[in-house]
Order: sequence, then structure tokens, then C-alpha cells
Amino acid sequence: MKRVAIKEIIKNPETVGLGNKLCVKGWVRTKRGNNSIAFIALNDGSIVHSIQIVCDLGKFDPTVVSQITTGSCLCVTGTLVASQGKGQAVEIQSDTIEIYGTADVETYPLQKKGHSMEFLREIAHLRPRANFFGCVLRLRHAMAFAIHQYFNNRGYFYMHTPLITGSDAEGAGAMFGVTTLDLNNLPKTDDGKVDYSKDFFGKPTCLTVSGQLEGELGALALGGIYTFGPTFRAENSNTPRHLAEFWMIEPEVAFFDIHDNMDMAEEFIKYLVNYALENSFDDIQFLNDMFDKELIDRLRSVVLNDFMRLTYTEAIDILMQSKQKFEYKVEWGVDLQSEHERYLVEQHFHKPVILTDYPKNIKAFYMKQNEDGKTVRAMDILFPKIGEIIGGSEREADYAKLYARVQELGIPEKDVWWYLETRKFGSAPHAGFGLGFERLMLFVTGMSNIRDVIPFPRTPQNAEF
Repeated sequence: MKRVAIKEIIKNPETVGLGNKLCVKGWVRTKRGNNSIAFIALNDGSIVHSIQIVCDLGKFDPTVVSQITTGSCLCVTGTLVASQGKGQAVEIQSDTIEIYGTADVETYPLQKKGHSMEFLREIAHLRPRANFFGCVLRLRHAMAFAIHQYFNNRGYFYMHTPLITGSDAEGAGAMFGVTTLDLNNLPKTDDGKVDYSKDFFGKPTCLTVSGQLEGELGALALGGIYTFGPTFRAENSNTPRHLAEFWMIEPEVAFFDIHDNMDMAEEFIKYLVNYALENSFDDIQFLNDMFDKELIDRLRSVVLNDFMRLTYTEAIDILMQSKQKFEYKVEWGVDLQSEHERYLVEQHFHKPVILTDYPKNIKAFYMKQNEDGKTVRAMDILFPKIGEIIGGSEREADYAKLYARVQELGIPEKDVWWYLETRKFGSAPHAGFGLGFERLMLFVTGMSNIRDVIPFPRTPQNAEF
């Protein structure tokens, strides 16, 4: 008999058909009952809810029944009926039960409810079976699908940019090296430096921090592209907002200016949040009830309200006049910290904020300079509970200005010569932004630690699973 997904039974019991025989397979969440009857909550991962299996113990071998414990995997056939008890509309009166895999009650670590997030991170190989993490994984899928759907419906092309690169898009320098050299016997040049000519690529290479620079090449040929893939930063940071391996969505669009860029970014993120509310509400409702009572209201607020737009300079004035005691000093020219960003969003405007026109000295070399010579056409979108969730800019399209900025910052021309050449041959205005996927997932799920919205977090001293 073909397996029916539990989601289909719970969502469409009339279609599945009361009184019909069916087969379900999944993992036991709980088992309760008495000497004559057992009630088994079975979940197959298709939905946060479980289906109740009613087991008349007189029909089954006691040895089999004794092996049905939390965590065990079953195949059940039976009849779908209206439930006589509370908590579910339908249930399955079981005819046969086959045990695929047992779970020892003494050693299975998910026997009880209420495990801490810290404990679940220690068992990353099993935490997908926890209800909350099942919600997170289903929501990750929904958001990934919505990202592709959004861009595809608007004529953008999905571009695969390299994970191994010889350039540092952000200029941060915190990158993971890639090499085939024997680290215990490194080849050296005459002046004692590592001889990278002997390495696989013949030069120093690293894991990428961004696909943006390569994405710009696609935009200047195809008009509009987006990237969606893993990126890596070797910052020794153990905060709830940082990972060493994370995913980025980076659209680049020819003929866009900073205003077009802001419009697309706001539309894009509203689209994603609305998609989650419309297509993954069961998971969001569970997370709202169990972890963050304001989650649904916050998500709806983002969809319904226009984002506030103001300049960096205006934001600094607001922060300095707020009389708020910040840990980090506020003055023009500083890079805003999360506490500053969240104050603007959560206490001053009470809505998402788009900041523009940042000082050029705290932004990347490729951003288009304003006529004042001090600021660039950058934009950051700030969200409640998160701070910065999107960062982008109009890109500098003028070769002379871009070249001068590269020289000013001391960026080796040999690393970005190809990027500079795009401004020599048919340059065009263009803009783009980057959305950190895990930052989006923090917002959509209400989780407080970024390690809880990715299946296998990579952080300093942690790469076990």
C-alpha cells in the first residue's frame, strides 16, 4: 500500500477519505494509554502536527508493542476515522504495525520535551526530529523556493558564482585559505615566503565572502541576475548573529540606481515574509506559540507597512538626540552597531528602516560616491530584533573614479583588474544588494541565535557534524 503523507491527511481529510484504508510511516513522538489501548503520536516531517494512531493492544503481539517508544520508526496501516477525543479531528485505527527502527528509552536523547537550544546544538544529527527544528527546516525550504520564484517571475537569471576565489570582495581579509600544499613542508621562495606557484591554482586562493563582484559581470551582460549560495568568513566571532559558513542572496541589476535598488529590496523581503505567512503558517504558528508570542504580529507588520527611509546623517542626529545610553559611542563616521540599528527600528520608528548615504570610509571600494565626496550611495535595511538584514549599494560605474578608489585603499590591481575592465568596455549604471539567508530565517522564525536556523552551524572550534 502506498504511503500517504501525514500533512495530506491533516490538511485534506475529506480528500483522503474517512473510512478508507491507508498507510502512514514516521517517527513516534509520544505513546500513552492503558492495558487495553495505546495512543501513538506519529510524525513524518511533512507537517509539525502528528497523526494519532489508535492501537487496540489485544490485536498485537506484546513484544512488538513494547518496542514502540519515543523515537522509534513505524509503518502503520489502518482506517482513517473521525477522532472521538480532543486535540485532533481525525485519527487512524491501526490494523498492522511494522517497526522499522527501535529507539532505546534509556539512551535516546529526545525522550523528554523542553530541551535547551544549547543541548540540541550538541546533537545536531538528531535535532531535526525536534518539533521546533522541523519547523525551521521546512521554513528554510519555503524561503529558498520563494527566493527563486520571486526572481524567476521577474525575469532574473540565477547565476552560479565561484566558491573559490582570488579576490576579497569586502576587503575584510577574514577569509579561509584554500590550498593543496603540504602545511608541514611548505615550499618557499628565495626570500622565504610561501611559493604559491607550486599550489593547485598557482596563486593564493580563498573561500568566497561574496558572489557580488562576479555577479556584476553577469548583470552587465544579462541585465539582471541573482546568486544564492554559501559564503564564508573566518572571523573569530562567537555571537548569536555570526556564522563562519552562511548563505547569501545577491541580486545585481543593470540600469538600476540606488532608488530602484531600495524599491526592489523592500518588495523582495515583503514578498518572502508574505510567502511564509501564506504557505508555512502551521510552522509559524507553532513557533509563535512556543518561542515568540509576537512573531506573527511582527511578520504581518513588515508586510503591511512601508519601510522608513532616511540618510545615515539623519539617523546619527536621531541617535545623538535620543539621550539613550549606548554601549558604543555615536558620532558621524562610525559604523552603526546593532544596538543603534535596533533603537531606530524598535523604539524610534517602530518599523523597518532603510538607511542610505553612508560615509565612504566605512563602506566597500565599489560603491558609487556622492557628489559631496564624503558619502556613497549605500543602503542598509534594518529589521526589528535583527538589526541589519540587507546591505547594498549603487555600484561605481565610472572607471576613473573606481580606479582612483582602488589605488586610495591600496587594493592590489592584479586582484581586481578584470573587475576594473568592466568599466572600460560598455560600463552601465547598476546596483545590487546582499540578503543574509540566516538573518532572514532569524526574523521569520523568531529564533534568537543564528546557530538555530541552519542545519549544521559552522562557528569557531565547531565543525563536528
